[in-house]
Amino acid sequence: MASVFLLLLAAASIATADEGPFIGVNIGTDLSEMPSPTQVVSILRAQNIHHVRLYDADRGLLLALAGTGIKVTVSVPNDQLLGIGQSNATAANWVARNVVAHVPATNITAIAVGSEVLTSLPNAAPVLVSAMQFIHSALVASNLDSKIKVSTPHSSSIIIDSFPPSQAFFNRTWDPIMVPLLKFLQSTGSYLMLNVYPYYDYMQSNNVIPLDYALFRPLPPNKEAVDANTLLHYTNVFDAVVDAAYFAMSYLNFTNVPIIVTESGWPSKGDSSEPDATLDNANTYNSNLIKHVFNGTGTPKHPGIAISTYIYELYNEDIRPGPVSEKNWGLFDSSGQPVYILHLTGAGTVLANDTTNQTFCVAKEGSDKKMLQAGLDWACGPGKVDCSPMLQGQPCYDPDNVAAHATYAFNSYYQRMAKSPGSCDFKGVATVTTTDPSMMLFSLIFYSVGCLFNTWMNVSHDSFSFKLIALPLLPFIDLLLRMHQSIVFFKVLLEKRELIIFKMKSVLECSPQLIKLFSAKLYEKCKWKLMHIRMIL
Repeated sequence: MASVFLLLLAAASIATADEGPFIGVNIGTDLSEMPSPTQVVSILRAQNIHHVRLYDADRGLLLALAGTGIKVTVSVPNDQLLGIGQSNATAANWVARNVVAHVPATNITAIAVGSEVLTSLPNAAPVLVSAMQFIHSALVASNLDSKIKVSTPHSSSIIIDSFPPSQAFFNRTWDPIMVPLLKFLQSTGSYLMLNVYPYYDYMQSNNVIPLDYALFRPLPPNKEAVDANTLLHYTNVFDAVVDAAYFAMSYLNFTNVPIIVTESGWPSKGDSSEPDATLDNANTYNSNLIKHVFNGTGTPKHPGIAISTYIYELYNEDIRPGPVSEKNWGLFDSSGQPVYILHLTGAGTVLANDTTNQTFCVAKEGSDKKMLQAGLDWACGPGKVDCSPMLQGQPCYDPDNVAAHATYAFNSYYQRMAKSPGSCDFKGVATVTTTDPSMMLFSLIFYSVGCLFNTWMNVSHDSFSFKLIALPLLPFIDLLLRMHQSIVFFKVLLEKRELIIFKMKSVLECSPQLIKLFSAKLYEKCKWKLMHIRMIL
């Protein structure tokens, strides 16, 4: 019987991880200079990150992720949980607005309902399972339940006495919640979401837990932790906590619910009371964690069943409240530069985050146009940049404005100078970025087209409304096709072009005065992007 349970668990784990374990990242937004959605997607693609978890369902980021294939977990924030848990209609509206409106272009694969609700928002705990059920029912109604799983992330602190793992159990105060919750996960083929932080276990252990044991560093056999009940040997805190969760579920008679770790990481900086929050320890932990997931060893209780994990987190969140360490969990700073270079030789390409060879020089947003023109003139003159591609009729002429032309010239000079220090300054009007400037305008226009097209889908399907949307869409689509016809990212849009053009033929002779009739609702939803495009063009 035990072997049957193990096979069921293995099958569920394989289905969960798309036939292989993965490493994803969490994307927090408590930054004083939050990168744009385009910049976020650029760094994800550059780092071969194929799984992300959002702490909400940010529309801008979901639109930017469209067409990338990146698997996205969206979240119901804790402050919306009570409303959703008490109203099926509210849950349905949330799903319609934050999921249905974006799929299939954006590859949403899971919904995290709340975050650490039992420990951080206990007053909402009574409605947690109903919120999950209501969200799932809305997915069923939209025929998305087979593609999108519903779960909720738990703090590992809901587990009492996590060592030895075989004696672990969930805080029994929460049994009235955990039992129906696990039944829901089991019946829907979902997984237990668990946040695992060996850093906190180590910090709170009063020196009982060795640092090497927390960091996945190799231990001699006599230093390994042994579960006296099972004689299983544990070489790291991570595996012990995960197995404690497996044993806690089995104590409640649930033996085939897989686990995904939705948060794990190590801070790279701390205050005087956090001496082990260092760059070296953060690098060691995250590098070893990634290797551990990809080598497929699994845990001592379930060897060979790797635990897919989302690293906390993509960016340092400099305005996050709390101690210094709370602001320094990120792999990158807000400019896209790595906080440290992960040691991932032999661990695949995901998060091989040395961006030294993936940087570009662009015109700084908001720079004085005269200063930009002066920098452009210098680059094309004394700087010896070949600026002929920017002449009228040449490939880089559009968009015809000083910022775009300066970016071309600045980046050409920067690349020609082998990205040497000082080669991307131009008297303060240039800056280094990890976002390829050849994609910036393209993505911006696609974002706006998506805003317009999705709004048309949501506002009305009558022919007059279509004309109002179609007229401003056409030049953007044609510009996209001229600039990047071969980009796979926009395959869906390109495939739909003929249908869009066919339906717009009768619109082409319409008076420009039609634009003045532009729906107020549509304009309010899209005006900021339209204004940005207009400024660039």
